[in-house]
Amino acid sequence: MIVRGPEAAMPLVRGPQPLPRAVIRQLVQCAGDAGKTVALRACGSEQDLLDALRVAGQARMEIALIDPGSCVDSERLHHVLSALPYPFVEAHDDSVDRPERCLPEGFGQRIATVRGYCAQSYLLGLEIALEHLGCTEIQGDVHVGT
Repeated sequence: MIVRGPEAAMPLVRGPQPLPRAVIRQLVQCAGDAGKTVALRACGSEQDLLDALRVAGQARMEIALIDPGSCVDSERLHHVLSALPYPFVEAHDDSVDRPERCLPEGFGQRIATVRGYCAQSYLLGLEIALEHLGCTEIQGDVHVGT
């Protein structure tokens, strides 16, 4: 599951910009090649983000990619991340020249942080997540060693 938090802080909270279709196709293909499925959730508020993470835990999610968006400093998010029953990769759709802030260290089972590659950061994060699950027979042009 890829969970994307809102991009704007209060009072005008809005969801993240849509991912390019080519990136979505690559994500679906990469997961499919590894025998997995991928779900994409774009959250329009902090509460929506928290609810998505909790529901994923109840659904016995194996691993997640999480982009906290503007909720990176949220105490509530930090609390939920600390209690997640599954590992996650923190991914940001930022660029090298406009980096987003990352979550502080020590929250939950974060296995990696990927940033600086715009929307392709999600694909790199998915590669890391799949390798973490032991899905090493991934077909494609990208390989991330862990």
